[in-house]
Amino acid sequence: MRPRTVSTTIENAADELPVPLVDLGIQHRRMSHQILDQMAQVMETTSFVLGPQVAAFEQAYATFCEVPHCIGVGNGTDAIELALRAAGIGFGDEVIIPANTFVATAEAVVRAGARLVLADCDEDYLLDVASVADKLTDRTRAVIGVDLYGQVAKFEEIASVVGDSVAIIEDAAQSHGASRWGQAAGSLGIAASTSFYPGKNLGAYGDAGAVMTHDIQLADRVRELRNHGGQRRYEHVVLGTNSRLDSIQAAVLAVKLSELPAWNRERELAAQRYTDLLADTDEVVLPRVLDGNRHVWHLYVVRVADRDRVLAELESRGIRAGIHYPRPIHQLPAYADMCKSGGLSNSERFAQEILSLPIFPGITVAQQDRVVDSLRAALGATSRRQDTLSGSSES
Repeated sequence: MRPRTVSTTIENAADELPVPLVDLGIQHRRMSHQILDQMAQVMETTSFVLGPQVAAFEQAYATFCEVPHCIGVGNGTDAIELALRAAGIGFGDEVIIPANTFVATAEAVVRAGARLVLADCDEDYLLDVASVADKLTDRTRAVIGVDLYGQVAKFEEIASVVGDSVAIIEDAAQSHGASRWGQAAGSLGIAASTSFYPGKNLGAYGDAGAVMTHDIQLADRVRELRNHGGQRRYEHVVLGTNSRLDSIQAAVLAVKLSELPAWNRERELAAQRYTDLLADTDEVVLPRVLDGNRHVWHLYVVRVADRDRVLAELESRGIRAGIHYPRPIHQLPAYADMCKSGGLSNSERFAQEILSLPIFPGITVAQQDRVVDSLRAALGATSRRQDTLSGSSES
């Protein structure tokens, strides 16, 4: 009998490890020396707040998004709020957002003082334009289109419905590097906000965010709002807040930005592999890429029946899948009484069916094969259980 080699033993052991939803360690191992060198420079200069690294990253990311202005802020939630406030939106105004978004989108609207109005999503999980039209009133001042799961919302269709009197803001927290009809994510609407939370396609080593815009006056207002209401020390011209991108996070982001196109390509290849492997699995509703869109696959989201049981079965097999998001905004206790809802059937139904499969730069073919095999096994177990229940009810 041939002895097992050390390398074979290691490979087989790796095959038994859980498959994470996201593996940030791969990125760090690839770039740790460059990142630590840049962080050391910040330490050496002691320019920890709004230092030169912040200005350099802002310029680099503005160029990446094809806009003239990028303003780094403390996190993605602040970015949405400051974009709204800089656009003059506040008390008495209504802001329409999709019901199927992360709570930060809603939280920012409420913090800005505006009234939250929820619209439904379409079959691709993006803001449904017909639902937006139904929600418009004479108090509507803004619509936030969310680029969900890595795919840009249909901003040109939203604009055709709301007209020139309503501000359109892009929530681009999940679409770093995506585009629609050749326009880069982060460049649509009067302003765009983004998050650089560690798990994003472009992630910091902590919280960070930014606002992007073509409008110099809006950009200057965001710069004031993020820095206690003024761009210069001890000059406070508006009521602001403290939400500044720190230099260490800017240094990390600048290094990682250079690798983002390659990482997004890895995500695209992984997404295509899932699509190919699951193409003949009738029990799974696969995601699709809209005409005109470049999808960057922040998440690979499918829909399945009996989702919670399938998720538990995957977990038992070492597959760390997720749900994005398990409840629409109006079903969260904090927002139940503070938003206009109704007519949100897609958001409510999809929340019971969506399942996020592991995807990240560096995911291996073997890992994806395990995910798909485990998903098929889980779906088979569910089908057998349903057949048993059906048989019991007939007898």
